[in-house]
Amino acid sequence: MELLAFLGVGEGTWGQVAGVVNRGEWERIILIGTDFARKFNVEKDFEFIEIKSKGLMDLKDEIMKKLRGKIKGTEVALSIASGDGKEHMALISALLNLPVGIRFTALTKDGIVFM
Repeated sequence: MELLAFLGVGEGTWGQVAGVVNRGEWERIILIGTDFARKFNVEKDFEFIEIKSKGLMDLKDEIMKKLRGKIKGTEVALSIASGDGKEHMALISALLNLPVGIRFTALTKDGIVFM
């Protein structure tokens, strides 16, 4: 399964994303964030998609445009442990409009879980 995660500007939330990236067995990893998120570093290879839009609808449209054709399967593992509500809404809406299914994922004390 492919992993898609959003990286917000709060580096404190990046640990959860790094854990999901590093401990999961992913076919492909796509991370989305602003230019600030380019500082994110993990051991595994990933594709980074930079977003610039500020408004909710513009952000959704930008994410949709940049993800179109990149997701190979019918669903993705999605981590929204980082970022804010507006960014999460735009990302989820973009994915559903592509369309692609979503399986929320997180790292817990028991390992990677899908919700």
